[in-house]
Amino acid sequence: MSTDKQQADTRTGVVKKTFGDHGGILRFVEARQYGISPATLYRLRNQGVIQPMARGLYRLAESPPLAHPDLIAVARKIPQAVICLISALAFHELTDEVPHMVEYALPRGSEPPRLEWPPTHLYWFTGPAYSEGIETHEVDGSSVRVYGPEKTIADCFKYRNKIGMDVVLEAVRRYRASRRFRADELMRYARICRVHNVMKPYLEATL
Repeated sequence: MSTDKQQADTRTGVVKKTFGDHGGILRFVEARQYGISPATLYRLRNQGVIQPMARGLYRLAESPPLAHPDLIAVARKIPQAVICLISALAFHELTDEVPHMVEYALPRGSEPPRLEWPPTHLYWFTGPAYSEGIETHEVDGSSVRVYGPEKTIADCFKYRNKIGMDVVLEAVRRYRASRRFRADELMRYARICRVHNVMKPYLEATL
C-alpha cells in the first residue's frame, strides 16, 4: 500500500470517528473546527463516505437511518430554532396531521437564517413567548429544541385561524387523555401567549 493511500485511509478513519462522536452529523464549520480540511470533506463526499443533508451539513453514510431528518437539519443549522405549532404537535403525537414543512420559532430581531432544505416556516416570537416552555430532546443523536405540549397548545390557540380549530381541539383532547396532563401549566402558557380568555372555555369543557 502506498504512503499516500495509507495517509488517506488514516484521515478517513479519523473523520469517521469524529462524525461518529457527534451523532454522525457535522456542519461544515464544525468539521473545520475539528481539523477536517475542506479537501478531505469533499473527497469523502465524492466517495460516498459522507452525504450532504443540507447546504453545509453532512452525515456519515454508514449511520443508521434518521427518524426525523428534517427536524435534525433545522436544529443543527439553526441552533436558536425551537420547533413549534404543527411540527411540535406531531413530535408530541398530539395530531395526525403530517407537517409539510418544519415550523420553528426564533426570537424577534434575529438574523433570518438561510436554509435551502428542508422546507420550513419561520415564526418570530417575542420575550417569554419565545423563551418559555422549551424542551431539549435527543433525537437520532442530536439535540432538538421543541416547545413542550402545554406551550405548543397555547401557541396553536394563538394561531388557530391559520391552523384550524379542529386540529387545535384534537390536540387538547389527546393531551387531556395523556398522563402528562397539567391544567395549571396549560393556563400558565395561555397567559404568556395572551390567549387565556380564548382557551379557558375550551379547557373547562374538557375537564
